[in-house]
Amino acid sequence: MTPTLDVEMLAERSAALIAERRFGELKRLLLGLDVPDLAEAIVELGREHEAVVFRLLPKERATSVFEHLPFEAQQNLLYSLADADVAQVLDDMSPDDRTELLGELPGKVTKRLVNLLSPEEREVATRLLGYPEESIGRLMTPDYVQVKSHWTVREALDHVRQYGRDSETLNVVYVTEKGGRLIDDLRMRELLLTAPERRIAELMDFQFIALEAHEDQEEAVAEFRKHDRTALPVVDRDGILVGIVTVDDVLDVAEAEATEDIHLLGGSSAFDEPYLSIRIGTMVRKRAPWLVLLFFGQMLTATAMSGFQDALSQALVLALFVPLIISSGGNSGSQAATLIIRALTTGEASLRDWGRVVAREAVAAGIIGLLLAALGFARVALGQAFGTGFGEHWILIGATIGLSLLFVVLWGSLVGTILPMILQRLGADPAASSTPFVATLVDVTGIVLYFSVATLVLRGTLL
Repeated sequence: MTPTLDVEMLAERSAALIAERRFGELKRLLLGLDVPDLAEAIVELGREHEAVVFRLLPKERATSVFEHLPFEAQQNLLYSLADADVAQVLDDMSPDDRTELLGELPGKVTKRLVNLLSPEEREVATRLLGYPEESIGRLMTPDYVQVKSHWTVREALDHVRQYGRDSETLNVVYVTEKGGRLIDDLRMRELLLTAPERRIAELMDFQFIALEAHEDQEEAVAEFRKHDRTALPVVDRDGILVGIVTVDDVLDVAEAEATEDIHLLGGSSAFDEPYLSIRIGTMVRKRAPWLVLLFFGQMLTATAMSGFQDALSQALVLALFVPLIISSGGNSGSQAATLIIRALTTGEASLRDWGRVVAREAVAAGIIGLLLAALGFARVALGQAFGTGFGEHWILIGATIGLSLLFVVLWGSLVGTILPMILQRLGADPAASSTPFVATLVDVTGIVLYFSVATLVLRGTLL
């Protein structure tokens, strides 16, 4: 007997047991089958009986069988099963299989799963429907009002009165065509201030802004900031309206992103809890690795200084200004990094503007560097005039300090500017180039710059 004949006979036997409502015997029959054979039997049963068979399977077995079903059968089950069953199956599926399935589903299926659930289950569904962790799909709600273009304004308002009670917001209604494709949105005031007999189509201009469900949540923040809206529709890749995102959710995202960036800028992993609620162990685990990494980075500063031991032994006065040099470079780099990270995350600047950004920062850093260079030279001059003095070569020492400050500030600012842009180009969070990392990098290179300048300026005198 061929495998195909076995499956056909099994399907016929299962259908007969269902008709006779002998579900216990059917369950025992199904549990005796291998998962692939069971999947074939469900396909053979067709839409009339497949949901009944599927519900009889234990939770883990049902998930394994579902993963073996072809896409069409999976889609049919999603139409047929109760929402709780769908949520259970999707939750237990392996992430790669779930992502593959949901990437193929039409928007109407997604819309049904989201719209028909209770508020508690809806939150679960938006998580289970395959949207990435930080995607707009995780933010959306299906509580919105949609109307049709051929309706009159009176019909639209009647619809709002009937179904708008649970809507997240009534400021905007959404116009969809057959299949749920979004074609426009209308402010409620447009409906209230126009004649009831007018058609919705007469009010439409087909100009609307929509978010894509799989985009990053930061895109939603940028769009709300740009368009000053209280709600925006969310569509799938086919343009099907699947939900809306409201400004209160976006504000939460903006706060979370800002908090994460602040933590990263401080050289720490982001915390997901309020400060006073964080366990000490968690705090240590989040902070210690970064500090250890920075510790080894700072060890490079000592290594760099060891390479100039001869210069230090001949001109010990240079050691007095090491903290001044490296702190000025680190501070300028941290300052530039903070400004650039802020500009990149808010959309005030982008990678396309890198030339302008670098040029502007170079000019600003050059001016600041000249100012600090003048102050550094003045410090040496004042020490020579009113302190113990720096000897007969004090002018050269002052020039060394001044030029070093100019170069270190310029270098630090450029590092703080370019590093976040490189990270964003590579797809990483620009804030990962935290100010401690920039400062550590500039410290090491600042030492090299300082002693290189000193070697050139003081050669033949102190060195």
